[in-house]
Amino acid sequence: MGSASFDFSDETVIVTGASAGIGRAIALRFGEAGATVINADIQEDPKEEDEDTPTHEKIEESGGTAEYAETDVSDPDQLESVVEAAREYGGVDVMVNNAARQHSEPFLEVDQEDFDKLQDTNVRGYYFGTQAAAKDMIDRDDPGCIVNTASISSEVAQYDQVQYDATKGAIKMITRGTALELSDYGIRVNAIAPGQIATEFTEGWSQQAQDAAGDEEGEFIKPIPLQRAGYPEDCAGATLFLASEDASYITGDLVYVDGGWTAI
Repeated sequence: MGSASFDFSDETVIVTGASAGIGRAIALRFGEAGATVINADIQEDPKEEDEDTPTHEKIEESGGTAEYAETDVSDPDQLESVVEAAREYGGVDVMVNNAARQHSEPFLEVDQEDFDKLQDTNVRGYYFGTQAAAKDMIDRDDPGCIVNTASISSEVAQYDQVQYDATKGAIKMITRGTALELSDYGIRVNAIAPGQIATEFTEGWSQQAQDAAGDEEGEFIKPIPLQRAGYPEDCAGATLFLASEDASYITGDLVYVDGGWTAI
C-alpha cells in the first residue's frame, strides 16, 4: 500500500507504540509520506517473529528521517520529554497515541494490579500524550492534529474484556472532549476504532477462535461483513487520512476500521 495521495514532508509525527503492529504500520506509512517519525515505545525491537529491523531503522533505510525514543506512556514526564525531543525537528505536527495494553480475563477475576496497568497505559497515556502535544502546538502557535487508536471495544462489549473495553470507551470520550476544548486553538483530535486486526496483540485470541472453530479463521471473522480480518495497514491508511488536509473539517470523530462489524 502506498501513500501517494498524502504528503507530510516537513512535518514531524510522534507515534507511540510504533515498534510493532498497528503503530509500526502507521509509522512506516508516515515515513513513506515524507514525515519525520519519532517512535515512542517502551521497547525498540519489533515484537513480530518475522521482523528484525526496528521501525525507525526501516524508515531510514527507505531514505526517510526517523528516531527511536524509549518511552513509557504511563509516565506523563516521559511523554513530555518525547514531545520536547520533537522540537529538534521544529515541534510535533501530528501526535498518534497508539500504545496500549491488552488483558483478557473474566470480570470477577480481575485484580487491582491488572486493572491499574491497563488504566495507566490506555487512559493516562492517551490523556497526557494529547495534553503534551497540544501544549507544544499552542506554545508554537502552530496547530496540528492528534489521532488516537480507540477500538470497536468502545462500542461493542465482549466476554472477558470489561477492563479493556472500559479503557477504550475512555479513549473515545478523551477524543471527543479534547476535540471540543482544543478547537479553540485550531487543533483537531480524532480516533480510529479498529475491529479484528491481525497482529501479535490478537494472536492468542484469534488462535483460540480458530482452534474452536476447526477452520482457517473461524469465529474470528464470523461477525465481520467483509469476511476477513483487518491488517495494520488498513489502520494506517485511516490514520493518515485523519491527519491530512483532506480531513481538515473533521474533529471529534471516530473512524471505524472494522470491516463493517459495527454496522450490524
